[in-house]
Amino acid sequence: MAPLRKEALRPLTTAEQATLERLSKATSERVDRVRRARALLAVAQGQSYPRAAEDAGLHSPSTVFYLVHRFNERGLAALAIGAGRGRSATYDAAARAQIVATAQQPPERRPDGTATWSLATLRRRLRRDGLARIGTSTIRRVLQEAGSSYQRTRTWCPTGTAQRVRKSGVVTVSDPQTEHKRGT
Repeated sequence: MAPLRKEALRPLTTAEQATLERLSKATSERVDRVRRARALLAVAQGQSYPRAAEDAGLHSPSTVFYLVHRFNERGLAALAIGAGRGRSATYDAAARAQIVATAQQPPERRPDGTATWSLATLRRRLRRDGLARIGTSTIRRVLQEAGSSYQRTRTWCPTGTAQRVRKSGVVTVSDPQTEHKRGT
């Protein structure tokens, strides 16, 4: 590995110094931001890059070098994680809308084989409808983000309602004591 050239840290403003000191001592801040703040403060106090990396808990001096370079260009914004980091979303907004829309409509009794949605039956339907590799954990996450909740009966349906077959056809029956039974 080629040796890194040493880029000097520009002088810190009073506001930047105060923010870095506050972040370096914060217990409720993200750990990566705290480490970056500690490394910048160590370099500002004249420590070498390897020593600053060690004190801050970073893996290598090159991490501190790139941090100093970003700080000189962008200021305190260098403490944040760069854009584009992390795994990209597997399902776009249209697919998520399809998941929510499918869960909100009642299942078709014969093709779906059920009167209420469970995660497994919802997964089976969505795979039939074009989301070939969707899993139950993804469905659960999307539905929770949309404001639905998983019921004790292991289904995603309105609590206190059931579909019953009568002579006149299928009717939806509501239990008037639902709230009392749920303990709310």
